[in-house]
Amino acid sequence: MATAPFSLRLDEELKSRLEKQAAIENRSSAFIVQQALEGYLSTQDRFYREMDAAIAECDKGVFISQEAMNRWMDSWDTDHELPPPEPDIFPPGYKK
Repeated sequence: MATAPFSLRLDEELKSRLEKQAAIENRSSAFIVQQALEGYLSTQDRFYREMDAAIAECDKGVFISQEAMNRWMDSWDTDHELPPPEPDIFPPGYKK
């Protein structure tokens, strides 16, 4: 894959930390920055995909009530722990 030059300004402390990490890993500072940026962007991509999926799920209008969630959570670490609750709020005309 072709690469393109890119520059950025870092404060001295961050630059020093980057150079130290690069030395520890026996890699270039550019490599460390590229790995960090790829990790950050992958995390952001996943976050937005999951948010889109959650919004699509919410748009269906099927939810678990706060009361049902509280009952379930209150049962945690007891001798009678309840199974995870099922949705109990549905939009008008919803068919399971």
